[in-house]
Amino acid sequence: MEHLTAQHRVAVLLHRGIRDRSGKTGLAFLRYGEAKVVALIDHDCAGESLSELTGIPHEIPIVASVTEALAAQPDILLIGVAPSGGQLPDAWLEEVKLGIVAGLSVVNGLHTPIMSMVEDLPGSRLQKGQWIWDIRQEPPGLGIGMGRARSLSCQRLLTVGTDMAVGKMSAGLELRRAALAQGIQTKFVATGQAGLMIVGEGIPLDAVRVDFAAGAVEQAVLDLGSRCDLLLIEGQGSLLHPGSTATLPLLRGSQPTGLILVHRAGQEVIHNCPDVPIPPLPEVIELYETVARGAGAFASVRVAAIALNTGHLDEAAAKTAIAQVAAETGRFCTDVVRFGGAALLNHILKP
Repeated sequence: MEHLTAQHRVAVLLHRGIRDRSGKTGLAFLRYGEAKVVALIDHDCAGESLSELTGIPHEIPIVASVTEALAAQPDILLIGVAPSGGQLPDAWLEEVKLGIVAGLSVVNGLHTPIMSMVEDLPGSRLQKGQWIWDIRQEPPGLGIGMGRARSLSCQRLLTVGTDMAVGKMSAGLELRRAALAQGIQTKFVATGQAGLMIVGEGIPLDAVRVDFAAGAVEQAVLDLGSRCDLLLIEGQGSLLHPGSTATLPLLRGSQPTGLILVHRAGQEVIHNCPDVPIPPLPEVIELYETVARGAGAFASVRVAAIALNTGHLDEAAAKTAIAQVAAETGRFCTDVVRFGGAALLNHILKP
């Protein structure tokens, strides 16, 4: 599997994604990726300030096209936007093809593979050292889950959520950053395209057939968990979301020793299903702990803390919300993106 390193220079395709949720993948890579991002491509925001638009404290040029981005001398084109329906418009695909012809390697997190386009390009082949990484491909040799992760000696922390896109990956990556800073031997099991782009280890869970989903998680957890003291597993979906199928395989495949519940402060309903309410957090905690232990088939697992997403609040309101959630749930609570992951990590790891 190809992966990104600190030596790469990356241009991120983000048309329309800087201002809305469709650019979550690219903006996450910008926050947590090791490779140097040299240009962002968004025709709606070209020439504007990234820090003013997003609060991300980097001044990276925003340009209108892949052709303009070539002036920044990237060697990688990363598709950081996921339009509704999961397919790039034809005009954006033409830009990707222009990038390939110009010699750029491509990191693609969409369901539609980019490698299949290469045969239609002039020369019908990649240049020496050029590659296409289509992330959403089912790993080979999968079986069904057997609960074998229980045999691992490492701590296994799984992020779970009250909804999709509330910050489960970010919470895990902030904990990873804090753990590595403390010298703790730590691994991160990425389960989505953004996480895989950032750390290069894990599985694209939504590309795995449902019968093998728990087995795929188990395989990745056994591999990485045998090489660390702390294993952080990126959560997907939510047990509360009527369309989510990923959370249960993650629970069964990882056999977690602890859960981190991620919630957006003040959110009362599922984002895309406004008729589905989010129950009070103590009830959500009880749900996750009950499902995790499987009526006693598996070990009891506690929601160790709440990672509260307060990105839409000012700092004073964020601190008030954190205190309210801590009082409501009786669990340690903080915003790890806003205040760093060290306090949450130390709470979890304390004797």
